[in-house]
Amino acid sequence: MTEGTEGLFARTEEFPSPAAQARLDALVGLDETRDRLVADAVVLLDPTFINDWSTRVHGNVIPAVGALLDRTPLFIFAGDVGVGKTELAEVLGQAISREADVEVTLYPLSLTARGRGAVGEMTTLLTRAFERVGKDFAHARRADGTAAVMGVLLVDEADALAQSRELAQMHHEDRAGVNALIRGIDGMRTDRLPVLTILCTNRLDAIDPAVRRRAAAVETFERPSHEQRAELLTRLLAGTKLQPDDMDEIAAATGGTADRDYGYTYSDLRQRLVPEIALTAYRRGVAIDKAIALEVTARTLPTRPFELTGR
Repeated sequence: MTEGTEGLFARTEEFPSPAAQARLDALVGLDETRDRLVADAVVLLDPTFINDWSTRVHGNVIPAVGALLDRTPLFIFAGDVGVGKTELAEVLGQAISREADVEVTLYPLSLTARGRGAVGEMTTLLTRAFERVGKDFAHARRADGTAAVMGVLLVDEADALAQSRELAQMHHEDRAGVNALIRGIDGMRTDRLPVLTILCTNRLDAIDPAVRRRAAAVETFERPSHEQRAELLTRLLAGTKLQPDDMDEIAAATGGTADRDYGYTYSDLRQRLVPEIALTAYRRGVAIDKAIALEVTARTLPTRPFELTGR
């Protein structure tokens, strides 16, 4: 698969990858969620894993396994901006690759594949995307049914493509696009392709009910807790003179306050707060300390929750 094939995908990425592993390791506080999703994904894409388990511990493949495997390999990641859902979706293939010991390819649907408003364009591009993935994985299973390779099809900002058809003001082209998405997901399930589709959205309630019903997992991501913020800050500010009590105080300052009931997101901490702390200390020619960290925190406000932005 070549990068940006036919303009359908923003890029493709092959796993395992050291760079992806570093990104996966940096997802503080999401270990339990990651491990659960990886386990679910592996058995959905290669049923021999759970069939072997059932035979080993129960003596045969029990009906519960059949019910589990009847699900669609579709995950929906929902949550506010900056809470790690897209980051995890982009590197989940790395964890799947390590768990299943196979190569995994990520296919992130390009923004251009959302269409430019021309009638039929979005439907056509979605259909082409699923056809391309289907072609790449048509022979991905060995004779014994095991997956020789696996894939992840990622659709970020999925509410733009999978918005509910129940909306009265919905354009017929948008309805056709949702239908194309459902057909593509159903087609990969029917063909037993070892491909996981992940939809990321800031607005779960905007996703079409038929799409939500098909999902094997709907995961809601929250802003980091005090403990998670402290752990991430400790990692990012390692090597400074900051002590555990200092980290705890800074983490408390990045939580909710009397003026706002929301704290910092993961991306607020990684991409805004910590870099500004480092730059402030650099401009002054001094070491990072608690005073600088708290000063920067006071003037670096967290991103407002999506529902409060009016977007």
